[in-house]
Amino acid sequence: MLIFDKRFLTLSIAIAVSVVSLLFAVAFPGWRTLLLPALLIALPLSLLGVYDLLQTGHAVLRNYPILGHLRFMLEDIRPEIRQYFFEDEKSGMPFPRDKRAVVYQRAKHQLDKRPFGTHHNVYESQFEWLHHSIAPRPVATRGFRLMIGGPQCSKPYDASILNISAMSFGALSANAIRALNRGARIGGFAHDTGEGAISPYHREGGGDLIWEIGSGYFGCRTPNGQFDPGKFAAAAADPQIKMIEVKLSQGAKPGHGGVLPKAKVTAEIAEIRGVPMGEDCVSPAGHSAFSTPLGLLEFLNELRVLSQGKPVGFKLCIGHPWEFLGIVKAMLESGIRPDFIVVDGKEGGTGAAPLEFMDHLGMPLRDGLSFVHAALTGAGLRGDIRIGCAGKITTGFDMARVLALGADWCNAARGFMFAIGCIQAQQCHTGACPTGVATQDPSRQRALNVGDKAIRVAHFHEETVKSLAEILAAAGYDEPGQLMPQHVMRRSPDGRVLSFKDHYPALQPGELLKGAPGTVFAEPWSLASSSSFSPSVPACHPEPVAAS
Repeated sequence: MLIFDKRFLTLSIAIAVSVVSLLFAVAFPGWRTLLLPALLIALPLSLLGVYDLLQTGHAVLRNYPILGHLRFMLEDIRPEIRQYFFEDEKSGMPFPRDKRAVVYQRAKHQLDKRPFGTHHNVYESQFEWLHHSIAPRPVATRGFRLMIGGPQCSKPYDASILNISAMSFGALSANAIRALNRGARIGGFAHDTGEGAISPYHREGGGDLIWEIGSGYFGCRTPNGQFDPGKFAAAAADPQIKMIEVKLSQGAKPGHGGVLPKAKVTAEIAEIRGVPMGEDCVSPAGHSAFSTPLGLLEFLNELRVLSQGKPVGFKLCIGHPWEFLGIVKAMLESGIRPDFIVVDGKEGGTGAAPLEFMDHLGMPLRDGLSFVHAALTGAGLRGDIRIGCAGKITTGFDMARVLALGADWCNAARGFMFAIGCIQAQQCHTGACPTGVATQDPSRQRALNVGDKAIRVAHFHEETVKSLAEILAAAGYDEPGQLMPQHVMRRSPDGRVLSFKDHYPALQPGELLKGAPGTVFAEPWSLASSSSFSPSVPACHPEPVAAS
C-alpha cells in the first residue's frame, strides 16, 4: 500500500500530525494554543500532498508528494547562484543541463531561447560549428521525410527524419511505451520496439513500429532460443510494423550479451518475449541464425521474404573495421542488399552496462557513421542503402552534424525519455526510477500520465525537426541532403580550424573496389572476408623470438 512506501513518508507524517492535533484540540481545549502551530503547518502540507498524489502533470510529485517540490525549488534558483552550488549549463553527464532543458521546453511548447550569448568557450579544442550563408533560404515548413527500401524491397516505408530509437518494454515501463507510441502516431514518426519483442503497449497507440530482433529472437523464437520463421512471419504481417531491424550490437555494450534474472521475469514479460517462467532470460552476445557475413545477408533476405517485402536492415556499433567491410564484400558477392543500416555510436545507450563497456568499447557515432558512409560509397552501394544513426541526438544541430557526415535519418532514445519526464536520475537499472519511465513498479509508473506525455513526445519531435529546418535555412539550404562534411567545422587541439571533411576519411565511388590504396581502408579491406568475421590474415602480434 502507498502509505507504507517510504516515498510517501512525508505525506503520511503530515496527515498523522494533522489528525492527532485535531483530535487533541477537541479533547483537550487547553492545549489548542500549543497545537495550533503544528496544525497550521501539517494541515496545508497534507492538502498539498494529497493534491500531488491526484494531479497528473508532474510524475515526480505523484511519486514523491510534498518532498518532490524541493526539486522544483532547487531548479528555480537563479543561475548566478546555482553555478556555485550545482552544475552549470554545460556540465552534467551524460547530458548537460542546457540539453535537458531544451528538450523539456520543446516538449512543453515553451520558450526555448537563451539570453546573453553562448556558454561555450568557442576557442577551446573540439569546439564545433556550422557555416551559415549570407543569403539564407526560407525556412521549410514541411517535415523532412524519406523513403526507406532498396531495389529488393516491395513495401518501402515513408519515414520521418527523426524517430524513436530502440527501447524495450521491460527496460521502460508500460506507461512509457504507451506514451512514446501514442506520441509517434500523433507526430507521424516511427517507434523502434527494442529487442524485448512487441508488447501490447506498443500496439495500443497505433504508432508505426520498427521491430528490432536481437540475438534472443524474442517474439519469434523456438523453446530453445532459436529463430522461428513461422512465428516471425505471423508477427511481421501486422500492418503496424513498417520495418525489421536486426540488432548486431548496441552502443552501450557492444559485444556483450544480457541476462534478465528469473526473479525479474514476470508472467507478462515471459509471455511477450516467449521465454519460460522460472528461468533467466538470456540475450546471447552473438546470433545463432548466422555466423558469417554471407549468412547475415541470407538471414536478412529471409526476413524480407517472410515479412512480404518490408524494409529489412541491421543495427550495429562499429568495432573491427574488417568485419563491416566483410559484410560489404558479402553484399557485392551475393547481390543481397540490406535496405538500411543503423549506426549506433558508443555514446548511445539507455540500457545498463558494465563500466568498461560503456566507457571504452565501440566506435563513437561520428567515427562509425563516416566509416560506414565512406565504405558503402567506395563499394558503389550507397545509392541502394539508407543509413540511420543514433547517439546523444537531442537538438537540430546534433541532427545537422550527423546528416553532414552521411546519415539519412536520426534516431533518439534519451531525448524522447526526457520528453516523457526523465530527469537523468540514473536509476534505470535499479527499478527505482522517480518519474515512472524506466521501472516495472506499478506504483511508480502510475505517476507517468500517458495522455499528457504523448503530446510532449509529439511536440519534441515537431520542434526538433523545426530547429533543423531553421539551421538548414540559415546555412542557405532547403534539404538535409545538401549538408556536406565541409560545412561543419571543428577546432583541433593545436588550434587549427578544420572541417569534418579533413577529420573523417572519405572514398570516391568505386574506390574501395580497387583496394583503396593509400587510405585507412586499404588494410582492413585486404583482411575482410565475406565468409568469415575473422580477418583473412591473422591480425595478431608475432610470436616472440626465443632467446639464444
